[in-house]
Amino acid sequence: MQKAIWARAAAIAAAFALAACATPAKEAAPPAAPEAPGAIHPEIWPQAQSPMPDDPDIEAAISRLLPAMTVEEKVGQLVQADMNSVTPEDVRRYRLGSVLNGGNSGPGGNDRAPARDWLAMADAYYDASMQAPAGRPAIPVIWGSDAVHGNSNIIGATIFPHNIGLGAARNPELLKRIGEITALELRVVGGDWTFAPTIAVVRDDRWGRTYEGYSEEPTLVTQYASAIIEGIQGRPGDPDFLRGSHVVSSAKHFLGDGGTDGGRDQGDNLYSEAQLRDLFAAPYPAAIAAGVQTVMTSYNSWHGQKSTGNRALLTDVLRGRMGFDGFVVDDWNAHGQVQGCTAVDCPAALDAGVDMFMAPDSWKGIYESTLAHARSGRLTQARLDEAVARILRVKLRAGLFQAGRPSSRQYAGQWNLLGAPAHRAVARQAARESLVLLKNEDAILPFNPRSRVLVAGDGANDMGKQTGGWTISWQGTGNSRADFPNGETIYEGIRARVRAAGGTATLSADGSFRGRKPDVAIVVFGENPYAEFQGDIATLDYQPDDARDLALIQRLRAQNIPVIAVFISGRPLYVTPEINASNAFVAAWLPGSEGGGVADLLFRSAANYDFRGKLSFSWPRAPDQSPLNVGDANYDPLFAFGYGMTYAEPRNLGLLPEAQASAADAVRIDRYFETGAPASGWKLSLYGPGASRDVETPSAAIPGLALTRVDRGVQEGALALRWDGAARSGVAIAGRQIDLSRQTNGDMTLVVDLRVDAAPSGSAVMGVGCGGDNCRGALEVGQLLRAAPVGEWTSLRVRLSCFARAGAQMGTVTTPFALESAGAMGVSISGVRLAPGEGAAVCPSAAAR
Repeated sequence: MQKAIWARAAAIAAAFALAACATPAKEAAPPAAPEAPGAIHPEIWPQAQSPMPDDPDIEAAISRLLPAMTVEEKVGQLVQADMNSVTPEDVRRYRLGSVLNGGNSGPGGNDRAPARDWLAMADAYYDASMQAPAGRPAIPVIWGSDAVHGNSNIIGATIFPHNIGLGAARNPELLKRIGEITALELRVVGGDWTFAPTIAVVRDDRWGRTYEGYSEEPTLVTQYASAIIEGIQGRPGDPDFLRGSHVVSSAKHFLGDGGTDGGRDQGDNLYSEAQLRDLFAAPYPAAIAAGVQTVMTSYNSWHGQKSTGNRALLTDVLRGRMGFDGFVVDDWNAHGQVQGCTAVDCPAALDAGVDMFMAPDSWKGIYESTLAHARSGRLTQARLDEAVARILRVKLRAGLFQAGRPSSRQYAGQWNLLGAPAHRAVARQAARESLVLLKNEDAILPFNPRSRVLVAGDGANDMGKQTGGWTISWQGTGNSRADFPNGETIYEGIRARVRAAGGTATLSADGSFRGRKPDVAIVVFGENPYAEFQGDIATLDYQPDDARDLALIQRLRAQNIPVIAVFISGRPLYVTPEINASNAFVAAWLPGSEGGGVADLLFRSAANYDFRGKLSFSWPRAPDQSPLNVGDANYDPLFAFGYGMTYAEPRNLGLLPEAQASAADAVRIDRYFETGAPASGWKLSLYGPGASRDVETPSAAIPGLALTRVDRGVQEGALALRWDGAARSGVAIAGRQIDLSRQTNGDMTLVVDLRVDAAPSGSAVMGVGCGGDNCRGALEVGQLLRAAPVGEWTSLRVRLSCFARAGAQMGTVTTPFALESAGAMGVSISGVRLAPGEGAAVCPSAAAR
């Protein structure tokens, strides 16, 4: 019976999606190369050379170590495991070469652990790596971390603006200093290696990683690549290169991640070979010339072939043509996306030129399969030795064999260096220089600080929002003010500046005030934090479904209050109505932990600061204007690449033309039900034996199940579902086919905001479906619902990987949520969405089929 019901639910999804899925529309791609797409000709690529001379001592050490190592020890060096999935004992037993902390990882599983715990953890892994059996070589482990805008995993560290803001600053020397500080603060907690910088050239701002790029223009990215790598690693040939206050750097992601079709993270880059070379590869020769020691491969494909499995790019171009002599590491389980591979078995990636697998939770499987391939000859001894030698060479260059325990090294445990005043001053300078003034009517800025200042908007006093993704947690979510002891919000920076001048600053997120009307309102608003594919968007429209920030600005202007808008974002977005409604408009990007840098520019001061930021990305004049890049044919942005006003040259902008609102028919792949209705692109249905129907009315019923509405947040903002036990029946959200394989690999969760009104009398099943019974995944959640407090709203978080293990084909999902029961129960649901795998995520057992 259950199979038949699921088949009916799948039929509902298939009927809804048929027209959309039969001939999916595809955006126009960049012009294809005249030759067969995907062909690489190394001889036309730029030549470069590593600045590292051959070191006879290092080469002699490698020559001694390799013959002394067993095949098991060699394979171990190729594996990097995540600290949430590997213990020091595992490192000792399997002789693993590296550990990392992913975006949500930390000592003991706590990504908010104090700095001392991180240093103790570094010691534990190092000690384990050096506990070799008698007569066996001891090879130190190397710890890698996403310290991408400061040592941003550590509470108390200095958090710099994200790269998109630094690109606007146009200051390579500042980038070098930021690299130095990041490396030093990484050394404080025992770090060896940062997965930075990202040197992607971003050509489609719909991409969720746009803010990780410096610019859409390769020349600027190239200048920055060499500067920040020198800051992180030091200068090749200097005594402190990779040592002392410096760490190992990683240029990423090779190659073409910023140019995927439609801006889809981990998607397919369809540019020609010449464009791939001239746009996306342009920064790599500079990175190699600066001595970068590791290169990370990209998730994306180029004309259908995954970069992590592309030998022509990784071996013939990167090494043969560009002269890279460090080691290549793939991204988080990226090898599992290579054709013919899985996360636990991928000799093809090694064949292509990957030297180290980033196998966070798959490390044991990849170790065992790679060992089997080495023993069988599928992985040749020559290739195995080559990869191990490259890893050893970097470890030897970095002095890890002589460095001792991380806690014994210079700067380790000097907690006063985390968020040190001098470091924060550089972060404040970076925030200040990254701001771009888009509008300043009648020279309203800089404003007199001796005024009554109202500070409004949900971004004004939100440190998580201003620091963005890749901050403490992967997505930058779940952070509180207490997680940033060394920093200040934008409101706190404004308050300090205004009070010092004798004015008053009042915080009111909704813009309300009592008493006298303020002299000015500063409205701080923008995107909420995100990272990677969670930030992918269909159009560049800001708040297409809920223009609450525009309404706030308009409400203040209607009271004759001048409005200075400060826009927080990880990319240029269509905000022309908000610009028109404001007296002044500042693009603040993601300014980091020093909100005072914003205040420095908004008010008059003795320092006489002026805006110097210039757009490093073109600003759209319409929501659908992407891709949009300088040099395009018919280039017509609202604000061109390089635009940025200053106080020194004031001018009025006037009223800007507003575009049509973007269509809201794009499928939301991360939200399925909210504010009382299915999200864009989805339909709600009830299903049961002999009765299935779409729900488009406030109430509906089929045998066994009745649906009504209840208030939550808004009127009728939630579904009230009551099963009477008469028949097995369920509720489903279905639509056209979507691919959730990236989200599953990224350890994301399906979150259901619910209230148990009557505990289930028997089994209750939650599932994900894909157009047929043989590809569904169903989990038993009856016990979880019975354990929930009756009558109280809560959230049930289920890992997507659990549905996959239960049989769901996550690459072809048409029903992202279903809940069914044969017994009596009552459940109200206000939201169904995807979220990072943070907090109390569960993995119930598979339901009986």
